[in-house]
Amino acid sequence: MALMAVSWMDDRRGLGPAPRFLAQIAAVVAGLTALPGGALPGGPLPGDGLVFQGLLPFWADRLVAAVGWLWFVNLFNFMDGIDGLAGSEAASIGAGLALVAALGALDPALALYGLAAAGAALGFLVWNWHPAKLFMGDVGSVPLGFTLGWLLLVLAASGLWVAALLIPAYFLADATITLLRRLAEGKKVWQAHREHFYQKATQRGRNHAQVVRLVLALNGTLLLLAVASLALGWTVLPAGGGAVVLLLALLARPVRAAA
Repeated sequence: MALMAVSWMDDRRGLGPAPRFLAQIAAVVAGLTALPGGALPGGPLPGDGLVFQGLLPFWADRLVAAVGWLWFVNLFNFMDGIDGLAGSEAASIGAGLALVAALGALDPALALYGLAAAGAALGFLVWNWHPAKLFMGDVGSVPLGFTLGWLLLVLAASGLWVAALLIPAYFLADATITLLRRLAEGKKVWQAHREHFYQKATQRGRNHAQVVRLVLALNGTLLLLAVASLALGWTVLPAGGGAVVLLLALLARPVRAAA
C-alpha cells in the first residue's frame, strides 16, 4: 500500500527519482524479510529459502535477489509505454506462474496468486487494449511489478529458476538491453525516453495492437518452454533466448508501407 501511495503521488504531482527509489528499496527489503527464508537463513522462502539454489552464499543470494526484484519493479514501469502491453505481460506471467506451479506440484497458493494476477490483468485489458480508455500509470505498474517479481522469486526459490527466467523473458530482455545501451551511450537512464524495442516498433510502422500480439505470441512460446523446463531443466534456455532475440530483431525492423 505504501508503494502504491508513493506511485499515486508521482502520477499526480511528479516526484523526483530519489523518493520513488527509496520507497521501492524499502518495499523490497520488507518483502524479502517476509519471504520464505526471510532476511536470515532458515526463515519463510520454499525449502532452504535460497533463490539461487545454493550457488551463492546466503548474503549474496539475498543481495542479488533484492537487486533483481528492484530492477523488475522498475522495468515493469518502463515497459508500460503502449496500450495493452503491460496488462498483457501481467496476464501472461500470472497464467505462466499458475500453470508451472500446478504442474510442478508447488504450493497451491502460488498458482492461486498467479491466477489472481492474470484475472485482474485481463479485466484491466478490456479497457486498456488499443485504443485504450484506461491507463495503468505508476500507481498500477509499480505495485504490479513488485507483486509479480515476488511471485517469480518464490518460483525460483522453489527450484524452478529456469521457468522463472523464461516466463518474463521478453520484458527482461527489452528493458535490460535498452538500459545497457543507454548507459554505454552516456545517457541519463532515469529520464523518460522512447528507445525500447516495442516503442521503436510503433515508430517504424506497427500499431500498438500489432506489437502486443507479437509479444503475446512470444509469451506463448516461452510458457511452453517453461513447462518443458520441468523435465528438461536449463537445456531449454537457448531456445527461449533465441525466440526473444528473433522478436527483438523483428520489432527493430521498419514495416514496409503497402503499395
